[in-house]
Amino acid sequence: MTVQNETAQSGVVLTDSAASKAKALLDQEGRNDMSLRIEVQPGGCAGLRYQLYFDDRSLDGDIVDDFSGVKLTVDRMSAPYMKGAVIDFVDSIEKQGFTIDNPNASGSCACGDSFN
Repeated sequence: MTVQNETAQSGVVLTDSAASKAKALLDQEGRNDMSLRIEVQPGGCAGLRYQLYFDDRSLDGDIVDDFSGVKLTVDRMSAPYMKGAVIDFVDSIEKQGFTIDNPNASGSCACGDSFN
């Protein structure tokens, strides 16, 4: 896992492979005006879950970091939960997709998508 920007304002790190995949998806859609947004929302069996999606909105209090031309946006409510998290993209025989490694997430559940 290669990490390019360790001093992100949001405290979240987007690896080079995640930035590359996000950029490729945005280029494929012709939507370079969008950012990759990460949110923590209520839900899941452990209480909180992540939402990772492309967004063209700019909300009051958003923290925006740039990773190899990809804007990563974290809203002000999610930022404390996400500090120190690493977003990566995995492409292997066993698994493909974005992964989030968050040192703030204590506990997990059977679904693997939530934390408390």
